[in-house]
Amino acid sequence: MWTLPNILTMSRIFVIPILVASFYMKQPLGSHIAFILFFFAGITDFFDGYLARATGSVSKIGVFLDPIADKLMVGAILLMVVATGWVSGIHVVAAVIIMCRELLVSGLREFLAGIQVSVPVSMAAKWKTTVQMLALGALCWAKGGAAFDIPSLEIGIALLWAAAVLTLYTGYDYLRAGLKHMV
Repeated sequence: MWTLPNILTMSRIFVIPILVASFYMKQPLGSHIAFILFFFAGITDFFDGYLARATGSVSKIGVFLDPIADKLMVGAILLMVVATGWVSGIHVVAAVIIMCRELLVSGLREFLAGIQVSVPVSMAAKWKTTVQMLALGALCWAKGGAAFDIPSLEIGIALLWAAAVLTLYTGYDYLRAGLKHMV
């Protein structure tokens, strides 16, 4: 149960309160810390799956916790960039679109698992995740990048909208595939 991949997954969950606290720290220091924590969380996300497959230690708890850790991290960052006002106005819509899709697809996957139907991850969904993670990384570093005259906030918001568009497409794609099994 406590394999290295599972420990890496759990570390992403345990770091979330520190990540959230970094948004309340003096800036730009807090932004640097948020970015570093998010960066290392991304590395652990890659290595937990890679190591589990490479060592043949894929576990039920890992399969269960990995997507939850990802959703918690995404949700926490979206919540914090909106709560701090780093993402505001109409740009909040992009954050809401992403959160709604994350919840919808999670619920859909849970329902389909209950009837023993698997929906594979599409290439478009992988692109959505990549763009979304780049957006969240840039948004975490919004104040830190500004200290170096790097437009992290603007880059993050542009990528957030790109992720929102991909989110709508992939969300519809998953819903369409799942609806076949609901009627």
